[in-house]
Amino acid sequence: MRKVYKILIMSLVLTLVLGESYAGNKDRAGEAGAGQLLINPWARSSGLGGANSAYAQGLEAQFLNVAGTAHTRSTEIIFANTTWLKGSGTNIAAFGLTQKIGENGGVIGLSVVSISHGDIDITTVDQPEGGIGTFSPKQSNVNLSYAKSFSNSIYGGVNVKIVSESTSDTKASTVAIDAGIQYISGKRDQIKFGVALKNVGPNMKYTGDGMSFRGFVPGQANAMTVEQRSAGFELPSLIRIGASYDFYLNDKSTLTPAYTFTSNSFTNDQHAVGMEFKWSKYLILRAGYVYENGLLDDAMRMTALTGFSAGVSIGAPFKKGEEGGFSIDYAYQSSNPFAGSHSIGVRLHL
Repeated sequence: MRKVYKILIMSLVLTLVLGESYAGNKDRAGEAGAGQLLINPWARSSGLGGANSAYAQGLEAQFLNVAGTAHTRSTEIIFANTTWLKGSGTNIAAFGLTQKIGENGGVIGLSVVSISHGDIDITTVDQPEGGIGTFSPKQSNVNLSYAKSFSNSIYGGVNVKIVSESTSDTKASTVAIDAGIQYISGKRDQIKFGVALKNVGPNMKYTGDGMSFRGFVPGQANAMTVEQRSAGFELPSLIRIGASYDFYLNDKSTLTPAYTFTSNSFTNDQHAVGMEFKWSKYLILRAGYVYENGLLDDAMRMTALTGFSAGVSIGAPFKKGEEGGFSIDYAYQSSNPFAGSHSIGVRLHL
């Protein structure tokens, strides 16, 4: 047990030191790209605003804290769709699965997240009002993870993701890594802690025909194709620390308050609090709130999200008395402007 505590203390100290040194720097706000890496595509954890990073389990943990995927009992499959900031035309489709390998072989996970922004009018200096066609930017993330339980209390995992963005004539891509640990304690495993590091990787840079134009080069009489060099941009790396506690109300009901602190490298630090009520395996109600500096001031707020989130999960077993089953999950996140974000998912656990 002493080794366990040493590992946790060292992890927390390193996290706090790195967070103090690099994260939450308002002077760097807006310098990072690949903002889609900060959007949670899964409905269950979205309903809590990500406050459940310490106890997230199964495929959804791949986004919050990859160590939680190690809790997959056999096979889990999720299909999810999110209308992000309703009215903006942004839609997020996600699919993934986690699979346990043998008794002590760990859990592998695979997920694909695709983001579309609808059709956007093409504008030029000569035609700023458009009317000459549209283009459709795309963004996608492909995740491959592995997690394992190292004891009855310690779980760890790593996730490798391929990040891609493109328009009809430009593209940018890179590879990033996530890592995380979870620690469970208490007579009934009711105390949980988690630390995760996300989106660490090389810079992205746009290339393609869209970066070139026809122009005249000094000393040349004829027009030539000139390629512009785009500047590279960093990924939105972050450190996440979470904790939760399960209150067992009776044999079927559990109430779980949770808290997660997210130390962002390029945006404001965030504090997420959430509450989840679980009745048996068939009904789960959840609500959360995410606060960051300036959130309550419309003139200072640096995000369209206004903090509040809520969700519900309704499930049923495939056969009575068996572990396998399915659930339908829904989450709502408030925003200003736009009409909030709505996520719905179907989860199968075998």
